[in-house]
Amino acid sequence: MSTKTGEDHAYARAVRRITHYFDQVPDTLTTAHLKQYFNSLIKTHSWSTIKLDRNGLQFFYRYTLDKQWEWLSIVKPPQVKRIPDMLTPAQVSQVINQTKQLRYQVFFMTLYSTGLRLSEALNLTIHDIDKSTMLVHVRDGKGGKDRMVPLPELTLLALRCYWKTHRHARLLFPGTHTKTATPMDKGSVQKALKRVLVDVKIKKNISPHSLRHCYATHLLEQGLDLRSLQQLLGHASLNTTARYTQLTKVKQHDMSRAVNQLTDKLNITWSVT
Repeated sequence: MSTKTGEDHAYARAVRRITHYFDQVPDTLTTAHLKQYFNSLIKTHSWSTIKLDRNGLQFFYRYTLDKQWEWLSIVKPPQVKRIPDMLTPAQVSQVINQTKQLRYQVFFMTLYSTGLRLSEALNLTIHDIDKSTMLVHVRDGKGGKDRMVPLPELTLLALRCYWKTHRHARLLFPGTHTKTATPMDKGSVQKALKRVLVDVKIKKNISPHSLRHCYATHLLEQGLDLRSLQQLLGHASLNTTARYTQLTKVKQHDMSRAVNQLTDKLNITWSVT
């Protein structure tokens, strides 16, 4: 039996099932009926079955009855909330130490010690690093928002060491050709991390973004308050000025101390290439 024929049978089965459920013909059903039906279906069937019924009924109403339903308001996919895999500080050290190339070592260190998103770290420039305040200016983050995050001393030293290998006029992590105006390819970063995870035999679902999760979790474990962490991650729904004013000297000191304590636990051996 062909896939198309199988789908046709499934769609016909969906129409029969809803007809049997209400004991009335489908063309008399309202939006309220459909919501009731799918709410019931969600409790007893898998999402794949629910999608098949939704698609079958959508086809039936649109092309047989010429009715246009707003199906998103009738049935929505379940909100899946998965707990991401995490690395311990010791495993983070292991990953960075076993990374073969300095550019990826420093990049993974930067992701972990600043909590930046992958795109935010890739687009860092030399002008985003403020040595006098030991802060990183994250520009145009998610939602078009800027924020400031503490820069650990160990990360600054690593960035300086790596920058001296390419001396790009603007980017901290330029592409393969140092004269390029584009940053390092995110695909290469993802592949480098996958390779090192295999090398160190860590069988977890870890991506570059996981280092941001590790940053947040490890800081919370050290006692950093949620409000400060929310600011560090750029999750606060506040305007830029409000964010800056709330980063008081006391808060900056506490956050900087916490982040430096975080990175001081790492035992890093840097590559020479």
